[in-house]
Amino acid sequence: MKKVVLIEDSKTLAGALKGALEIEGISVVWASDGVQGVAAAKREKPDLVLLDLMLPKLSGFEVCKLLKTDNSTWRIPVVIMSTLVDEESRLRATEAGADYFIPKPYDLAASMAEIKKYLKM
Repeated sequence: MKKVVLIEDSKTLAGALKGALEIEGISVVWASDGVQGVAAAKREKPDLVLLDLMLPKLSGFEVCKLLKTDNSTWRIPVVIMSTLVDEESRLRATEAGADYFIPKPYDLAASMAEIKKYLKM
C-alpha cells in the first residue's frame, strides 16, 4: 500500500484530500503544522509528501528544505499544494527542493492524476 504524508493546516481541505486518497487505496498520515509534518515524514518514510506552504510553526518552504536536506528523507518526492501561486513562491518552492506544484483551489481529478504519477500508480 502506498503511503502519503499530508501536511495541511486546513482540516476541511485535509479531510477532503485524505478521503479521496483513501478511496484510491492510499494510506494517509495527516499533520496540521510544519513541525508535526517533518516528524511524520521522518517517522513514516512515505512514498510522497503533499505539502501546503502556509503552515503554523514552520512554513512549507522550511519543511521542504528540511526534508530535502535530511539523509533519511531527501529521496521522498514533495508536491506543493498552495494558494501562493506567484512566480516568487513557485521559485522558492523549487529552490527548497519541491518536485511539483499544484495550485489551490485544485481540480481534484487532475491533482489525483499528478499524485498517482509520483506514487507510480
